[in-house]
Amino acid sequence: MRVVIAEDSVLLREGIVRLLEEQDCAVVAAVGDGDALLKAVEAHRPDVCVVDVRMPPSFTDEGLRAALVIREQYAEVGVLVLSQYVEERYASELIGGNPGGVGYLLKDRVADVDQFIDGLRRVAGGGAALDPEVISQLLVRSRKVDPLAVLSPREQDVLRAMAEGKSNAGIAQALVVGEGAVEKHISNIFLKLRLSPTDGEHRRVLAVLKYLDT
Repeated sequence: MRVVIAEDSVLLREGIVRLLEEQDCAVVAAVGDGDALLKAVEAHRPDVCVVDVRMPPSFTDEGLRAALVIREQYAEVGVLVLSQYVEERYASELIGGNPGGVGYLLKDRVADVDQFIDGLRRVAGGGAALDPEVISQLLVRSRKVDPLAVLSPREQDVLRAMAEGKSNAGIAQALVVGEGAVEKHISNIFLKLRLSPTDGEHRRVLAVLKYLDT
């Protein structure tokens, strides 16, 4: 897995580099601002980028704006935002477009190294890794009427677990139910959200991202 890192904090950037190298990832570039990130992606065409939100010069949303450019111009490159904040203005656009190859994790809520690496690999492979807090904030922002009102409370629990990237077995363990029950809930979610089998493997992601557009 070839990775580009964009993080303005030198200590954190070097820490992520060492962490990924210990996991047999090839860090092809490690940069400190949005412009350098775009140049690195153009030069190296990595499998995935790890992007901080607030970088020079204004330390507001440079990272997310660069991430949106990557999503538009380099669709094959996964983008994992790793931030202390949920920047709602751009996050919904980032997550609500192409349903695969995107992640948004909050630094303070990444519990361990394995969780981070697992999320990174999912994004690099075309999947999603979304922090539940990110999903919650964007859903509140997206519409005044709850877009998930058609789902039962248990189906909503399953949907959020799906968005976190959990497998059926992982959802069953988290919700203390059988895998058969999880499969039934997921089928109902697809049906209620009008996601047909022709949507293929992205249905799990689309089930959440469908309602994140503003």
